[in-house]
Amino acid sequence: MHHSIRKHLALVPFALVLLAPAARGGEADALPPAVRDAKAQLLSQFFAQGGASPAVLEYRRKLQEYQAARAAFDEEAGAYWSQISEKRKGRNAKRRSGQQVTLDDYVLQHPPLYSGPKRPVNPEPEETPDRPTRKPIPVVADLLQAARELYQFTPQRPSSEVEFKRAYARYALASGLTREQAVRVYSFETGGTGSYDVQAGIEHGGKRAISTAMGYNQLLTTNSVELLAEQGHEFIRALSDKVARTSGPARQPLEHKLAVLKKMVAQAKSVPDTWSEHEKIGNTAQGWAMHAMVLDIDIGPMLQTHKLLTSVLFARAKGYTRPLTAAELEMMNLTGDGTGLDMVTMPQAMREQVPTSNFFQRGGYERNPVAIRHNTVAKLLAVTDTRMDSNSNNAGARELAGAF
Repeated sequence: MHHSIRKHLALVPFALVLLAPAARGGEADALPPAVRDAKAQLLSQFFAQGGASPAVLEYRRKLQEYQAARAAFDEEAGAYWSQISEKRKGRNAKRRSGQQVTLDDYVLQHPPLYSGPKRPVNPEPEETPDRPTRKPIPVVADLLQAARELYQFTPQRPSSEVEFKRAYARYALASGLTREQAVRVYSFETGGTGSYDVQAGIEHGGKRAISTAMGYNQLLTTNSVELLAEQGHEFIRALSDKVARTSGPARQPLEHKLAVLKKMVAQAKSVPDTWSEHEKIGNTAQGWAMHAMVLDIDIGPMLQTHKLLTSVLFARAKGYTRPLTAAELEMMNLTGDGTGLDMVTMPQAMREQVPTSNFFQRGGYERNPVAIRHNTVAKLLAVTDTRMDSNSNNAGARELAGAF
């Protein structure tokens, strides 16, 4: 309201300049007719355009062009992504009934990309709507505080980075992951330099966390909750075995850790086993406390291992018995097991032809320059392998390889 008042007041001086001769009585009559007519026409246009300046009129023209171009694009893109969705449903139905998926079950055209004019900048001040305050992303200190307050527990941190790497390597190998899978996925996820407590955004000199993704395989809080719910029995069994083998002063802290682990597993299992329900817990202090287990020398390696192992077991359960390459495993890690397996099971000839858009939602694809640039399954797997090759030469990756 205040802005509109100011706009109208700002127009008054200009209008008064135009009206000034009439206000001074007969002076206006002394003007030549052509000048009087020109002023009258200008004044008429001024009020007809709502007092808009040339800059505002140009903005409005460009805005109309932008809106028309964007509407045409959205109509075209909407039809394309609807087709992507329908094809995906068709593939899922075929798999459920045991039918073979063929090239015809994918959209083979690449999605339209907007190339029209950009939205123009309004020269007039605009009232911007209040945006809801974004919740801060928890960091290590927040996770540790939640574990202390809710469970009276502090994760046992490793004495060195190599100690954690060795614990991870031992458990990963015993569980069925290969050295190549573990090292190359680590190289891709962390750049080959990440520590056991590395967090997305706070690496390579970064100052601000961009997500809760943490550790060698970048688990989110929701991943930690989900793994405790689904694999908690295995974690409890493994830690119980260690407690049974331990005596002396070291046993009591392990017994306390086991009791805390059992409580966390029970809490994670208290909701339906769905990503959305686990995400709700992950966004609370309860989920932060569970995520703190990523930092523990006993539980952390198990969480990191099962983040990848669940994909290996999923593929095996679906009848895919060939060992997954690290790049294939990373596709499942990034996109989810079902979508990733869709790419993994595809013959090479089809990988060369099928656009990556078939495995994304529209918003995710349009925000993903890698998927847009490397726009077939074959190209996306190839660039993943290339990045793994390069990052595997970094110090952290070499140290992890040595731990195996």
